[in-house]
Order: sequence, then C-alpha cells, then structure tokens
Amino acid sequence: MGDADYTLEFRADHWVGRFQAMASPCEVLMDVEQEAQARELTQIAHAEALRIEHKFSRYRQDNIVHRIHRAQGEAVEVDPETAALLDFAGQCYTLSEGLFDITSGVLRQVWRFDGSDRLPTTAAVKKILPRIGWEKIRWQRPRLCLPAGMEIDFGGIGKEYAVDKTLQLLRARTTASVLVNFGGDLVTSGPRRHGQGWIVGVENPTTVVDNPPLQSHCEFELNQGGVATSGDSKRFLLKRGVRYSHILNPRTGWPIPDAPRAVTVTAATCTDAGILATLAMLHGKQAEQFLQTQHTPYWCIR
Repeated sequence: MGDADYTLEFRADHWVGRFQAMASPCEVLMDVEQEAQARELTQIAHAEALRIEHKFSRYRQDNIVHRIHRAQGEAVEVDPETAALLDFAGQCYTLSEGLFDITSGVLRQVWRFDGSDRLPTTAAVKKILPRIGWEKIRWQRPRLCLPAGMEIDFGGIGKEYAVDKTLQLLRARTTASVLVNFGGDLVTSGPRRHGQGWIVGVENPTTVVDNPPLQSHCEFELNQGGVATSGDSKRFLLKRGVRYSHILNPRTGWPIPDAPRAVTVTAATCTDAGILATLAMLHGKQAEQFLQTQHTPYWCIR
C-alpha cells in the first residue's frame, strides 16, 4: 500500500490518518508523537477496512457472499469470521422480532434512496417480499443454506464490525489512545495521555442536505467505547411533502413510518451502538421509548 492511498496530518497534539473505504470517509486519530508510528497504525487500519469490505461486499464476485448467493440453495460451509457475523445477524433478528433482517437487502432492487420523488409501485415491492425472511434460511454453524433467489447483506452491521476489528488490531500495536472513525461510526480505546477524551459531534441531520456544511447537533467527550448513528440524512425519498427513510420494514417492504431523522447511541463497542441505533429507527414512533430501556446515552432527532 502506497502513501497515495491515505493521508497523514499532525493536528495540534495528535496524528490523523485518512483514507476511503466502504463508500465512506475514514479516519484514525492517534495520540502518539512519532510520525512513523502514526503511519504504521494508519496503514494497518486501511488494510483492515479494505479486507473486510472486500470479504463481505455484496458487489464483488470473489468473496464468501457471492459464493453463498451463487450456491442456489445448496449448503455452503463458511469460515469462523463469517459464521460469527451470521450468528450476530440471527441474534439481531430475534431481538428485533424480525424487523432487523439481513435478507431484506434485495429491496434495493426497487428502492433508490437518491433524494428524488420516485417511489416504487406496490406491486413491485410485493414481488420482492417472498425473497425475504431470515426464518427461511437453514443455518447450522458452519453450514448455511440460502434458498435460491434470496440474498444476504451485511451492510447493516459490517461497517461497525470493521471499526471494532480495526481497533482490536491497533490496540495490539500501541497502548496509546486511538479513535477509529469509519463514516461517523467510531470507537476509541480509552482516554488520551492527559486524561481527556476525544470530542465527538452528534450529527444534525437537518444541515446535511439543506444547509451545508454539516453542523453538529451537540458535542460530547468520549473516553471509551463506541458511537454509531442511524438516520436518513443522506438516503431518503421526498414526495408531496412526505419524507421516506431508507430504513425499511422487511415484512412490508416499505419505510418505517414516523422514524426519527437520526439516532446516535453510545455503547461498549461500535457494533453494539450500531445495532441499538438501527433498532431504535425500526421502532419508528416508539424510538425514544425503546432507547430509554437500554440505559445508555443517546440522541434522538426528529
């Protein structure tokens, strides 16, 4: 990997490495002094982000996801890392009572959340529904049998998983505080040298499209753990004054009604924060009530 694949900048008292992965701007904030160490950590983070993206992307034809889809109903034996993600997806399906379903990604064939007013027809959505349903999968670790025509999509958990895995690798190379941020989903290893945390801004979704540049709803100090945001600031449809979020109900194939504009959650890991934020969005009008039962800091913006 060459230097052109990332940038490295010293900012006041810490280093920041930046690169692109998972269709997102990514950065690593490092409370270290030496440029050589900052460069090494950035290279490790970049390589891990690309590894996970390549392994679990639904757009590639040389990875485990493609092999599962190509099997056309035949059982596929998966590696331990993929098995762990499938186990987690199954747990999320159960916890959400079927609202979080990694087989619902096929709905992208009829939904294009590009800010336009182009909604799919009821018939087009209905045609997709028989191809959705985690309960239709036969999953007995390490063998997965996905019915022909169905797909799995790790997009709802993949980026948060990559953030946590990247931090795990960096912690093996340094005891200094680092913060991994992939597209606004982030995690830190701990407070910085002088006891301060990292300052994190909570996205204000009303400024992303309407009034650039992005403004923070608020800021807080993160000393440990993860933060994740789920929202419709960049992916939505707008027709006759009605805003349609990209958070879809896998049972109906249509957006969750009355969902918040954005939910930001803190938790022990980025993966935990991410699923809590997504589950809150899936609760729609009851998002706040759901979050209150989780006993973790959150920001819910409507």
